[in-house]
Amino acid sequence: MRAASLLRASLASALLVVFAFLLFGPLANLALWSVAERWYTPYKLPVVYGTRYWEQVFRPTGDAMASLGTSIWIAILTVLIALALSVPAGYALGRLKLPMRALFMIVFLLPQAFPSVAIYINVARIFYHLGINGTVLGVVLVHAAHGLVYSVWIAAAAFAAVDKDLELAARNIGASALRTFFTVTLPLAAPGIIASGIFVFLESLDEFTGTFFVGVPQVITLPLLLYNAAMGGNYQVASITALILLVPSVLFMLFIERFLRADVLAKVGS
Repeated sequence: MRAASLLRASLASALLVVFAFLLFGPLANLALWSVAERWYTPYKLPVVYGTRYWEQVFRPTGDAMASLGTSIWIAILTVLIALALSVPAGYALGRLKLPMRALFMIVFLLPQAFPSVAIYINVARIFYHLGINGTVLGVVLVHAAHGLVYSVWIAAAAFAAVDKDLELAARNIGASALRTFFTVTLPLAAPGIIASGIFVFLESLDEFTGTFFVGVPQVITLPLLLYNAAMGGNYQVASITALILLVPSVLFMLFIERFLRADVLAKVGS
């Protein structure tokens, strides 16, 4: 019995070590490359350490800060457009008895159902004829269409999780339907809506394929800068850029954990 317990503990420890290596190994590699001024074979670790490439990335006149500003600006606009569409759509899908509701929910998944490269090539061709290819507007529209997958489904789940008895109580004491929505329904659904906005923001911040086909060469975001640095063999700049992109993702995911309740998650897709 003791031997079996010891074996289980050993297996659990080994699995934990493997999981930690798979999770933190790539991050450790990025961290090493970000401070490696000279690193070549056959050495297993950098030969010369330094912060020269960090100074290059954060230089006010460098491309990284301009690309970061462009990425954040595009992500903010994407969130505004996505929420402007997903809040009324989520309310209708989550609170109203719509015919073919399941079909509408599936429609919002269509951007994920087809190969993205083929879609973006055709989108770029259409945008070129409309004169918005290579513009921030074109990139924002592509990001918003992609982000609606998350924002509509999460917003619908957030509205569906609101207790209908609270709305009925507000109506019984004389509140209009509009006032009930703004004073009861919307505040209770706000945590889920905020979470959906954060998901859209992170998705836009990390989006590469759509930005590449619709925005290049006029619009350069941080993921595009990372790609260019990696393809050019500048692994230090690519690693630093990847770490910069990682920071908001981790912070926002910790923030989302406080807003996405179990009752909201249970309503997703229901």
